[in-house]
Amino acid sequence: MKKKLFAWVALGSLCLVSLAGCEKENTPTEAPASTESKEELTPVTLNEVAHSIFYAPQYVAIENGYFEEEGIDLTLVTGFGADKTMTAVLSGEADIGFMGAEASVYAYQEGANDPVVNFAQLTQRAGNFLVAREEMPGFTWQDLKGSDVLGGRKGGMPEMVFEYILKQNGLDPQKDMNIDQSIDFGSTGAAFSEGKASFTVEFEPSATILEKEGKGHGERTGKRGSVK
Repeated sequence: MKKKLFAWVALGSLCLVSLAGCEKENTPTEAPASTESKEELTPVTLNEVAHSIFYAPQYVAIENGYFEEEGIDLTLVTGFGADKTMTAVLSGEADIGFMGAEASVYAYQEGANDPVVNFAQLTQRAGNFLVAREEMPGFTWQDLKGSDVLGGRKGGMPEMVFEYILKQNGLDPQKDMNIDQSIDFGSTGAAFSEGKASFTVEFEPSATILEKEGKGHGERTGKRGSVK
């Protein structure tokens, strides 16, 4: 049977961050109404970095009214990038940001007057996949030598996790391959579809979409990149 085609790049994490005293403005997506009066619920706006199958438990909780059972009137907004999610929290458009922990470090280093607080870790591994342009049944990380890879935004969690995995497998990200960091992570799938690079690092459902369209292939790997 044909193996799934993705290399799982692991060991990253996503965190929840908040900024005290924020007020909410936009309400693109709201949790379903429950029997409890809206006046008795605490309104909370959560801005997620991306809308992905990896965060399915969150969506199930919204659809089943679990947040309302806890007295929360949740509004979910997709920021499409950690920088945009962080901006929403800092500006008061969101109470909570769901993004990689690196975003709060960057905000602090840039001199934010009221830095955000990381208060919960929700994932222990990054939900990224390495997708190849050609089928590679016997894939090893050494196959990346001399290749062009779409890694996402420089300093972003997907790109940092990818470089970590490369180093764990004896590769030098700066010398052994060309990692293109000029394309935003949300746009790498489209760029790959148009013929750019031999590999790309993707979230779901982008990885599956590339495979179904016949434009991407890969090999599932273990948590440190060792082929199973």
